[in-house]
Amino acid sequence: MKIRDQGRVSNKAIYFAIGVNMQGRKEVLGMWVSENEGAKFWLSVVTELKNRGVKDIFIACVDGLKGFPEAIEAVYPKTEVQLCLVHLVRYSLAFVSFKDRKDVAADLKAIYRAATEQEAARQLEAFAERWNDRYPLIAKSWRSNWARLIPMFSYPEEIRRAIYTTNVIESLNMTLRKTIKTRASFPHDDAAFKLLYLALQNIQKKWTMPIPNWSRALNAFVIIFEDRVPLGTLNSFTQNI
Repeated sequence: MKIRDQGRVSNKAIYFAIGVNMQGRKEVLGMWVSENEGAKFWLSVVTELKNRGVKDIFIACVDGLKGFPEAIEAVYPKTEVQLCLVHLVRYSLAFVSFKDRKDVAADLKAIYRAATEQEAARQLEAFAERWNDRYPLIAKSWRSNWARLIPMFSYPEEIRRAIYTTNVIESLNMTLRKTIKTRASFPHDDAAFKLLYLALQNIQKKWTMPIPNWSRALNAFVIIFEDRVPLGTLNSFTQNI
């Protein structure tokens, strides 16, 4: 967003964190403004969430922001950090010529849709054998990010569909851009925050239902994270089965 600061208009990024609570409903946890992202900034964001009452995070899905996974793990050491596959696929396809894009996308899908981590690793090797001569950076990128890509293979399909993409935030961003597109710039940070806050209030009124397949995902969460699931959630879940 273009915001006036010390007499000049500069581009500032507004960051959002969205969580899915134990009822399966989305919540905007906070928004922050910064001209520079880095490990120190992300640590302050995650620490603020902790101080404001976010007691635990089972799985965090992030894009390729440098220092963000490490900040999450520093504050929430039990949290599994999952790299957003949609972002990695988009990055990968940016290197690919139009005539090869459909085939490359299909071979990448074979990796992240594999049933197990071992099968995914075999598919990655097959991808490298087929495409490394033309697009060597793709397999190299997937290998360098592998530790952040494989957490989802530990979970059943119900949870995977909820965690391997940041599409929830992408959708929110698209809606907010429609709200701000008529504004050339903002006089200060607070003006931008107020407009976004009001827009978020209207958006969240529509978030009345759990995310798709939440009951099945919760079933898996209760088993996998039994010692971390809040007691009230467990009691409510037990009464419903």
